[in-house]
Amino acid sequence: MMEALFHGDAYLREFRAVVTGIDEPRAAVTLDRTAFYPGGGGQPHDTGALHLPGDVIDVVKVKKDGGKILHLLTAGADIPDEGSSVTGVLDWDRRYKLMRTHTAMHILCGVVWRDYGAQVTGGNMEPLEGRMDFEFERMERELVDEIEAKINAEVEAARDVVVRTMPREEAEQIPDLIRTKINLVPPSITEIRTVEIEGLDLQADGGTHVANTREVGLLRIVDYKSKGRINKRIRVALEQDPA
Repeated sequence: MMEALFHGDAYLREFRAVVTGIDEPRAAVTLDRTAFYPGGGGQPHDTGALHLPGDVIDVVKVKKDGGKILHLLTAGADIPDEGSSVTGVLDWDRRYKLMRTHTAMHILCGVVWRDYGAQVTGGNMEPLEGRMDFEFERMERELVDEIEAKINAEVEAARDVVVRTMPREEAEQIPDLIRTKINLVPPSITEIRTVEIEGLDLQADGGTHVANTREVGLLRIVDYKSKGRINKRIRVALEQDPA
């Protein structure tokens, strides 16, 4: 079984691993352990490189493939042999921006759920920018300004972000753990990973996050629009460097 290091330590930038399989047509390899996040839950995949003696191969994409995680390499690169030892190095700048952004989306979701009772109907993110869709009937400038002030107050509150894993039966007893309009957790999943912003938000989530909301930095709502009668989109941007 492949060890998903990103679930245990989101701050791990470099790791040792062994190549367990190769996919020459797709210029890809599988590893016995990886810190590369393969994407999911609206969070994009990581990038970086595999270091071998005398060679560095860029990892341009990481994706789930059945029960495996494929590390897609630069086209034309010499694919390491099965059994080779490699050192994986993440593009940390990209990863950390995505961690900050993902936590920002949970802050937004937590505030909107706590204060307005609106469920999430969709979402996506890129480094330092993300959007979420909510079940609001109306969305006006005054409400947007109010939400922006509230999410920045949660950043300033310096709330710890805690990750846990629990049996599905136990997790399903927690009210509102699945915040999306549709439950996206496959029936085959027997353990649920949760991400809690202490005092604000608790959700099922498989992505990577910062350890405290203060790492997110100042948030700005840069756009809002209607995507339907009761579907409103809020787009948030983060500063390049948190204060």
